[in-house]
Amino acid sequence: MAGDNVYHCIGRGRPRTDSLAKVTGAAQFTADIPVHRCLVGKILRSPHAHARILSIDTQRAKALPGVKAVVTGVDAPVKYGILPVSQDEYPLAVEKVRFVGDEVAAVAAVDEATALRALELIEVTYEVLPVILDPHEALVREDVKIHERAVEANIERRVHLVFGDLEQAFAEADYIREDRFFKEAASHAFLEPHSALAQYQDGKLTLWSSTQVPHYVHRSLSSVLRIPMEKIRVIKPALGGGFGGKGEPLPLEFAASLLAMKTGRPVRVIHSREEVFLTHRGRHPMEMTLKTGVKQDGTITAVQFSSLLDGGAYGSYGVVTMIYSGQLLTAPYRVPAYAFDSVRVFTNKPPCGAQRGHGGVQPRFAFEVHLDRIAADLGIDPLEIRRRNAIEADTVTVNELRITSCAFKTCLDRVAETVDWKNKHGKLPYGKGVGLAGGFYVTGAAYPIYANPMPHSQVQIRVDRNGGVTVFSGASDIGQGSDTLLVMITAETLGIPETSVRVVSADTEITPVDLGSYSSRVTFMAGNACHQAALEIRDRLLAVCAKELERNQKDLRFREGHLFAKEAREPLMTFAEASVLGEASGVALCALGSYRPPELAGSYKLGGVGPSPAYSFGAQAAEVEVDTETGEIRVVKIHCAHDLGFALNPLAASGQAEGAVVMGFGEAVLEHHGFSPGGRHNGPTFLDYKIPTCLDVPDVDVTLVESIDPAGPYGAKEIGEGSLHPSLPAIVNALYDAVGCWFHDLPLTAERVLAALDHKETPS
Repeated sequence: MAGDNVYHCIGRGRPRTDSLAKVTGAAQFTADIPVHRCLVGKILRSPHAHARILSIDTQRAKALPGVKAVVTGVDAPVKYGILPVSQDEYPLAVEKVRFVGDEVAAVAAVDEATALRALELIEVTYEVLPVILDPHEALVREDVKIHERAVEANIERRVHLVFGDLEQAFAEADYIREDRFFKEAASHAFLEPHSALAQYQDGKLTLWSSTQVPHYVHRSLSSVLRIPMEKIRVIKPALGGGFGGKGEPLPLEFAASLLAMKTGRPVRVIHSREEVFLTHRGRHPMEMTLKTGVKQDGTITAVQFSSLLDGGAYGSYGVVTMIYSGQLLTAPYRVPAYAFDSVRVFTNKPPCGAQRGHGGVQPRFAFEVHLDRIAADLGIDPLEIRRRNAIEADTVTVNELRITSCAFKTCLDRVAETVDWKNKHGKLPYGKGVGLAGGFYVTGAAYPIYANPMPHSQVQIRVDRNGGVTVFSGASDIGQGSDTLLVMITAETLGIPETSVRVVSADTEITPVDLGSYSSRVTFMAGNACHQAALEIRDRLLAVCAKELERNQKDLRFREGHLFAKEAREPLMTFAEASVLGEASGVALCALGSYRPPELAGSYKLGGVGPSPAYSFGAQAAEVEVDTETGEIRVVKIHCAHDLGFALNPLAASGQAEGAVVMGFGEAVLEHHGFSPGGRHNGPTFLDYKIPTCLDVPDVDVTLVESIDPAGPYGAKEIGEGSLHPSLPAIVNALYDAVGCWFHDLPLTAERVLAALDHKETPS
């Protein structure tokens, strides 16, 4: 139920439409798609973190029986990148390699063993160059240029923004605190590795790919391969998780396409797990400093934030990550004056990109711990300092983010209640503690990655003469269940059973455009487009039926697959009969719905990064226990309350929140990327790179808080990314409550905790 409305479909927990196919193994992922005469593609990677390519000799590889083609950088010497400002990659390296694992050449062979042997026969001569792994070194090393486009040392981009009278705001503060924090990189750890299957036939390229963004892959293939877009078809099959790691065009998609074009046969490239780690694109390591001024009662007067992002070898989404890191720090609290300075540098490590909660996870961790430290300094309850500063609905932040619906205080109160904050915080025995934190996140970006006047999402709905309904959507269901939501929205709007609706999605040849699965945009944007198309068809059919039955259209309703007169119990006809009536009357039984956000950009340069048509809010409370002998942390339970506007599918929404909390828990206590002095990843396997297993995951309690957003489809907005943000600081704050030590660096390894306990380390 949303507001006073009673729905027959949405608002009820529903299993995903693809659940049976996935649990029975019937779902086809890119690796499963049967294609006749398919070749195996493999990629040769750089063993050096930084080197100039002097020569590549592929003759011996090409001569190996069973090898059908070998391609190198000269076959596609066109740069690309997901952001217009970061076009700095080639499908295969040209002139230089910039990290261990950088793509150098690719082969297609009749089987995997032959392809791997061919890689060994490719002779590459390198001139090894100095390696920069430390972002602080990258800030100043003018003598070593990882990218020539870096004007100052190895800095990709700097940002400096100030909002309000910062100096005066700090002068008005009764207390000022400064802290430094560091958040380690993290991996998406999706189960399905990157995979691409390319087929080139009759001058047309078809690519099946485990991508979150078929639209951007489509554009980039056209640009790099010099093929018109109408000659390229990109299809997203079933996809085993992405979390941002499949949110941009990737070298294997180009490599598979180049090899297919060269051989005339289908070519499939699947990353090994090691290759997934080597190519990364995950969360940036980020060093942050915070300075905050408050009144004696904890009311915030000013915040100053700076961040240094270790971007790795290429631009990827990094500029957006950097700007998000500052822009998204001005909520969920009122900040009257604010400044942030951020810089992203290139290093000779795998490139960092977008990951769930993009740009907001690291600063949220820092600010929420920083806020707890201020509360402790002033003797204010951490819950109370958050409530006093909590942002409200229908307000605008100091950096001009428009807040519509907002139930942040409700979320705080809910987790305080479920964790029994009043009786536990500061009152548990040594070694046990509770902590809480808040958060918020965008519901889709207000602006596309490249400037254009087109809709961000379109959905076409077609009704068959038997009453069946097909939804054509370019949106990518990457495991979050968005196809199921489109079924539910369509069924609800048309008044038909969900079983009458099927979705055809993410095929650039037959579905209308959608910008992809990133920034928590699909339910809101594709959902609005779907709702619009369904409304149009419903109203057309009602008009035809009203005319045929000589009744007032306003008195007719579709419900459960039938047409009813208002308040009547006996149906007048079935939805299928109404469809036949419509078709016989010459009414178009198809409609196109579109969504484009309103103009929301701030009135300053870079004011287009951060605005969203709606924001989610949330709070979490963590309960922890610490083994003071070993330093091991046990997170007993995490209480999560998330304002998602309206829960279209509460079952799926709760699952999204639980998954986000588990991912946040892993980042807080386990995940760590280590590199050798030469830049090689120390543990590119799931044996060495630690993520939570079912034995580690804490109990998670989820409360869905509904604020009914005025612009969302049936009032819905984001869940799944924003619900990751508070997990990390809630655990850190609980740790302080348990043992009296503050932690400013993540992850909270047992060694780090034990060292703090032994020495009572408290960061300055």
